[in-house]
Amino acid sequence: MSQPFLRIMQVCTGDRGGGAEGSAWNLFQGYRARGHRSWLAVGRKQTADPDVLAIPNRPNPWSRGCNHLGRRLKPVSSKAPGIETLRKALAAAAAPRKWIDAHRGSEDFRFPGTYRLLSLPPARPSVLHCHNLHGGFFDLRALPWLSRQLPVVLDARDMWLVTGHCAHFFECQRWTIGCGQCPDLGIYPSIQRDGTARNWARKRDIYARSRLYVAAPSRWVIDCVRSSMLHALECRVIPNGIDLRVFDPRGREAARAELGLPSDAPIILFSSNRTRSNPFKDYATLEEAVSRLGLASNARQLHFVCLGEAGETKAVGRSFFHFVGFERDPQRVAQYCRAADVYVHAAKAETFGKSITEALACGTPVVATAVGGIPEQIKGLHGALGSANPWNNEGPDAATGVLVPKGDAQGIARAVELLLRDDDLRKRLGDNAAKDAAQRFSLDRQIDDYLSWYREILSGFGRTGSSD
Repeated sequence: MSQPFLRIMQVCTGDRGGGAEGSAWNLFQGYRARGHRSWLAVGRKQTADPDVLAIPNRPNPWSRGCNHLGRRLKPVSSKAPGIETLRKALAAAAAPRKWIDAHRGSEDFRFPGTYRLLSLPPARPSVLHCHNLHGGFFDLRALPWLSRQLPVVLDARDMWLVTGHCAHFFECQRWTIGCGQCPDLGIYPSIQRDGTARNWARKRDIYARSRLYVAAPSRWVIDCVRSSMLHALECRVIPNGIDLRVFDPRGREAARAELGLPSDAPIILFSSNRTRSNPFKDYATLEEAVSRLGLASNARQLHFVCLGEAGETKAVGRSFFHFVGFERDPQRVAQYCRAADVYVHAAKAETFGKSITEALACGTPVVATAVGGIPEQIKGLHGALGSANPWNNEGPDAATGVLVPKGDAQGIARAVELLLRDDDLRKRLGDNAAKDAAQRFSLDRQIDDYLSWYREILSGFGRTGSSD
């Protein structure tokens, strides 16, 4: 018997971008291709797709007037005394409650369009799947009402849902006890004053009145959720998937030729938006590791490609650093992955590294720091660093890369050197990586898992339950 078609509404910050936006878009298109009614409700619509629905948070005429005048004054704000002060006053006058909240360190939930979500599509959705809800477009206080109208799945793609403001808590554990005394208010999304205890308590109270299902790309995230104030009816690990029709292990030489990269030199790749300034990545450690390789007396000339931030090409010892701007075309990203001998991913915090999966699917072994959900993505090569550790426990017939401690430049250098020196080992790990990614991280598998779970949820909606 064929399965009935579903009416699925996803909610996300926008319909164009990487990370959560890209994943939501892929699912949105995948559901529609399978004949389901699929809509994507967004805070900022950038495409003309009729099934992408802008959440109506348009300011009132007074606010629009104040904002318009403030924009008109901006070009002369540095030329006349008091103009910048006037612009700030206009911004406060445009939305006085938001201004007060910001100065108290309160997170902004004042987005009334959220309460019109279910009336936006031509038919009432049967399930609501929410991706990142920070970014200035969604009223979290609507969750109790929404979750009683239909099943609501929260996709925990970062840690904002369980903290007093930040998307990642790094080493801080205050999110487990109520936040307050925040060690870093500047972590995205930043706040002006320490209202983290109040924000944390407000989220706790919202969740307590809601009936929520939580998905996450890694068990590490689910374990964090289970230790938090976010008590879900059910939690499920569904790793992010990628399109294997785009990311596959074909043609390294052709990829290098297309990208203008040398055909005979070792190439190391790293991909991250805002490569050098991204607070969640560890570019300093990465540069030190590559510099160690390039300065070694017996090292070959290396080419290190940083995908995600434009800049100059510079030489460090025998290494050349190429800074390539953010690339939106998945086909082009796949070519960079194929061109590389090794993909290196140094992170300070990571729930699930999409670029890691893309490299694996292209048959490129990965060296990465063992933080967050990364150890669930990579099968580490046993003995790669010369000593036992809890991550690298696979033999060469199953390993897909090497895991190193956070901030360990020497460990990264040693792991990369091992793979560059041993062509047979590098090829074996690359073959393993492509096979493993095809089995565990395909977009089709992610779509199947979500559709199956939606049906399970709908069959028992209204009754509580729990699951791993």
